[in-house]
Amino acid sequence: MSDEFKNLSPLGEGEEDDLVELIDENGEHTLFEHLATLEHEGESYIALCDPEADEEDLEVFILKIEQDEDGNDVYNVPEDDVADAVFEKLVKMTEDLDQE
Repeated sequence: MSDEFKNLSPLGEGEEDDLVELIDENGEHTLFEHLATLEHEGESYIALCDPEADEEDLEVFILKIEQDEDGNDVYNVPEDDVADAVFEKLVKMTEDLDQE
């Protein structure tokens, strides 16, 4: 899978509203579940996972939201330390929601 995705397209309605399809630079389509959009140090990131994974096998993907020269959203894999920091924010946000 490439490190850059050009499209984020919502699919379906209802529970499937959280499903998005990313198209990589090679034109390959991959379906993800959108977990959250987060801010970190003035930048925007999305947290995604495989919609078919169970909780034990859940792998979270963090992508940085940027714009290309035409102003279209592009989703890039951030540096590991940034992805880790964004993931920690996601965990904290989830814990805070669970406490409410």
